[in-house]
Amino acid sequence: MKTYRRFIKYLTRYWPLIVLTLVLSLIFVALNSLSLWMVASLINTILVSPETIPVTPVDVSAAGNIHDLLKAWTAKLIQQPTPLSTLARLCWLLLGVFLAKNVFFYLKNMSAGVMENRLIRDLRDDLFSHLQTLSLAYFDRQKSAEVSSIVLNDVTAVRRAFTVSLQKIVVEPVNIAVFVAMLIIISWKLSLLAIPLIPLAGLVTTRLGGSLRRRARRSTKQIAGVMNVLQEALQGIRIVKAFVMEQNETRRFKKENQRYYHLVFRGISLRNLNTPVNELIGVFFGVILLWVGGQQVLIGRGVGPEEFMSYIIFLFAMLQPLRNLSNVHADIQVGMASAERIFTLLDVTPTIVERPGAVELASFNHAIRLENVSFTYEGGGKPALYSINCEIRKGHVAALVGLSGSGKSTFVDLIPRFYDASQGRVTIDGHDVRDVKLSSLRDLIGIVSQETLLFNTTARDNILYGDPQATEAQVIAAAEAAHAWEFIHEMPEGLDTIIGEHGSQLSGGQRQRLAIARALLKNPPILILDEATSALDSESERQVQKAIDSLMQERTVIVIAHRLSTIQNADQIFVLDQGRLIEAGSHEELLAKGGEYQKLHALQFQAGGRALDSSGSTGTPADAD
Repeated sequence: MKTYRRFIKYLTRYWPLIVLTLVLSLIFVALNSLSLWMVASLINTILVSPETIPVTPVDVSAAGNIHDLLKAWTAKLIQQPTPLSTLARLCWLLLGVFLAKNVFFYLKNMSAGVMENRLIRDLRDDLFSHLQTLSLAYFDRQKSAEVSSIVLNDVTAVRRAFTVSLQKIVVEPVNIAVFVAMLIIISWKLSLLAIPLIPLAGLVTTRLGGSLRRRARRSTKQIAGVMNVLQEALQGIRIVKAFVMEQNETRRFKKENQRYYHLVFRGISLRNLNTPVNELIGVFFGVILLWVGGQQVLIGRGVGPEEFMSYIIFLFAMLQPLRNLSNVHADIQVGMASAERIFTLLDVTPTIVERPGAVELASFNHAIRLENVSFTYEGGGKPALYSINCEIRKGHVAALVGLSGSGKSTFVDLIPRFYDASQGRVTIDGHDVRDVKLSSLRDLIGIVSQETLLFNTTARDNILYGDPQATEAQVIAAAEAAHAWEFIHEMPEGLDTIIGEHGSQLSGGQRQRLAIARALLKNPPILILDEATSALDSESERQVQKAIDSLMQERTVIVIAHRLSTIQNADQIFVLDQGRLIEAGSHEELLAKGGEYQKLHALQFQAGGRALDSSGSTGTPADAD
């Protein structure tokens, strides 16, 4: 019920469209009931001679009951001097009623359609906007495929449950109520046998719907598993082919897909069972009424032939809204399972938030400090950093070195507040970063990572990510400074060339230079640089290193160093080991100490200058600290 109430509250933002849809739906219901009454009148007009239909003024006091009043109104409306003219009048009235009914049917569907598409748009907008506010810790523990499944598949399921079904929730109960009222008006005695049909159908629908909701909840989770295998296989297609694992990935996908198939099949079997069961219940009661009422007509007791004919028409007409209502309940149960997942995502609270009264940093003037900083990842066992104390002054180049897992990436992630220190504090110019507005803090910082992320759009748009307001001249200047203009200029459409997903149309060196151009355009005073040349060939490395040299000029730079040869001129070198800062100083000072840095330096240069992984062997580590 909490999910029902919450979604209804969400729908109130569309109240004008809801009201319009409801009004149009009610008009449609009235016209639909009128059309059935007119069809019954047509049959009676053909079966019964018009001379037997009394032509009397409409007089409420003269009518014995509501049924007689309706018959009198109908007679007044359609009675003509001859049977043929009466039939002609009735045919024209039928045509007009059905025309009006379908016009309002179209209008109510259009109104509901507008509401439906706005709901989809706004739900996905709200989900995406909320995802942008969440902290990196959330994405560390959540599968991206599951998030994608919620935004795409679950929103689609909710659309059907709460928009298409919304009309039926209003229309069908009113339809049923009108039909029941007509049945009672025509013959309350026969209706005593028909009325139990409604609660019995409702009981069957509720029981099947509960089971359907449980299966729908499992299905929505399972499709995320299918999407996860698909996404991993597509993103890692080079590795899959390199290790000849196509068959293995196919088996993984088939296994997840088979699980999803079984869940969906069970749900479909329940959904498809709902309609025939309810229809059989309805037909069973209808046959009983046909037998009982038919006997009364044949022996001349109870209702007359024309009333019985009208009664049967309305009785069997009631089966359709009962079927529709049972399907609505099934759709809503599926939608509720999806709505629960949507609201679960919307209820995730960001762990990185601005404090009240947060200050805005307009510039960086003095130093970055880590004061007794410790950090433990959520769900992690031991801390990733232990009691770090250090200072990085403005204009200095500071390098972080250490084996994989030593805490280098964690160290730099605390500065732009991707995470908050578990203990201690990180300050910029004396301001605790937790007391600073996030936008102003991150505006001061540029990041170029080893794993370059580019977007599937033009080279221009990727560079403009650094400053969307930059001019054409500024974009070209940034590309030239990053030594990227030469290859951009040679591309088929220059800056307007689509570079492919993750920059797949570019080489590794070109991707890095484009990312550096993006950072140059942002022009941040603080630069975090995860050394970007370790996985490149010699020529690409030379070009990228030139771009990096341009980027580092007149900035405060924090370098995560894989190759110690690239940081010999750093003002400060911090040596990390299992989350602890064990050494600090210049290249010469650390070599003179003969400590861990000297060992790493000797081992690396003995290995030919290549980076070391956590086992001490040579390679090009990802440094996922």
